[in-house]
Amino acid sequence: MTTFDDRKNAFEKKYAHDEEMLFKAVARRNRLVGLWAAELLGKSGSEADAYAKEIVLADLKLPGPDDVIERLEADLGARADAATIRAKLDELLPVAKAQLIAELDDQEG
Repeated sequence: MTTFDDRKNAFEKKYAHDEEMLFKAVARRNRLVGLWAAELLGKSGSEADAYAKEIVLADLKLPGPDDVIERLEADLGARADAATIRAKLDELLPVAKAQLIAELDDQEG
């Protein structure tokens, strides 16, 4: 292999890794926002966990967060509007990324 091929393969691996991490971070964010919404709905324990899983699965229908926002808006009613839900999604993405990085560090260390 040439140096160019090595670099190309390295970039492809990095891109694949970055996309996988983004997918995991978005799924984690959706789980966290699902737990937040579950609390607003008065759910706790296993009921809250099950609801959070439903929110994660809701994101698999369409690209982007719109399907999650629509689901949460319908479920939460007057408790939170779309702007509040978007703000919570934005707030929780860095939290989800930090959790994933911490888990990777724990696995490596």
